[in-house]
Amino acid sequence: MSIKNILSELNEKEEQWQELLKDCLSCNKCALHKTRTKVVFGKGSRNAKIMFIGEAPGESEDKEGLPFVGRAGKLLDKYMTVFDLSPDDNVYIANILKCRPPQNRDPNDSEQDSCIDYLRVQTKLLDPQIIVCLGRIAAMRIIKPDFRITSEHGIWFKKNNIYMIAIYHPSALLRDTAKKADALIDFKAVREKAVELGIL
Repeated sequence: MSIKNILSELNEKEEQWQELLKDCLSCNKCALHKTRTKVVFGKGSRNAKIMFIGEAPGESEDKEGLPFVGRAGKLLDKYMTVFDLSPDDNVYIANILKCRPPQNRDPNDSEQDSCIDYLRVQTKLLDPQIIVCLGRIAAMRIIKPDFRITSEHGIWFKKNNIYMIAIYHPSALLRDTAKKADALIDFKAVREKAVELGIL
C-alpha cells in the first residue's frame, strides 16, 4: 500500500472518530441526556489494541467528561502502571453508557440498548485484539448475558477473533479490598496475553 493510501485511510478514520464524537455529544436517545453534565466519550490511544470497557460514568467522570478519573479510576491507573498499560500509549478506555445514571445506579437495559451502538463503532474503529471488561455489567453485555464475575473473572473468552476477559471493577476493589489480590492476578493475565500477541 502506498503512503498516499495509508494517509488517506488515517484521515478517513479520524473523520469517523470526529463524527462519532459529534453524534455522542448531541445524543438524546434516552432520558440520561437531561441530567448529564458532560458526555463521557472515552480516552486513550486510538491506535491501542487493548480496550477496557466499564459500565457507565460516575460523578467525577460526569464533571470532567472523561472515564475513570475518580477514586476508582486512580486505582485502575495504579494497576495499569504496574503492568505497563497506559491510555497514553497502548490502551483505550470507554464505557457502555456515555452519560451518568443518577446516583451512580446500574444502567438499565433500555439505556444500554440506546447507547451500545456508540461503543460498537468505537470498537470497530479501534479493532482491538484484547477487550477487558471492568465488572459484572460490562461482562454481561460484552461477553455473555449470564456472566458471573465472582467465578469467571480472569477467564479468557474469544469472540469475533477478539480475546475477552473480565476483571473486578475498581470500585468493587475499593469496597472489598480482599479482591485486590485477584485483580493483580487478572491484570497479570492481561499483560501476558498482550505479550503473547505481540502488543507489548
